[in-house]
Amino acid sequence: MTKEEYFEKAKFIWKNYVPKSGQSEFVQGELLRAIEKLRDEAHRNGNINFNEKCHGILIRFLKEKLSDQKLFDSETIEKINEDLDRLSVENQPYTWDDIFDQIGERVVDWYLYYGDKIQHEKNFELYC
Repeated sequence: MTKEEYFEKAKFIWKNYVPKSGQSEFVQGELLRAIEKLRDEAHRNGNINFNEKCHGILIRFLKEKLSDQKLFDSETIEKINEDLDRLSVENQPYTWDDIFDQIGERVVDWYLYYGDKIQHEKNFELYC
């Protein structure tokens, strides 16, 4: 897929699976919401509000779901985890778009593989 096609699919996921506030009812929506919350915190706030009960949980959720060996090869999973580790450095906000965009594309891949409306079990420890 081209960057533009990934972007259009991500817009579709955002529009249809990400609520105006709070966690998504669907895994694909929560995955996209997670990476965009991380992008927003780094870009808008310089990670000043980065915390375990929000951003740490979101990073672990992304790692868990995107380390899927049915979908991604070991090299891709390693890259995803390296990228997410880079985003988790609280006192060094990552302010370029490349990693966020790449993770967003892997979310689209996840969505295309698993399909529509995969129920998300809300995390009651998550505060963001």
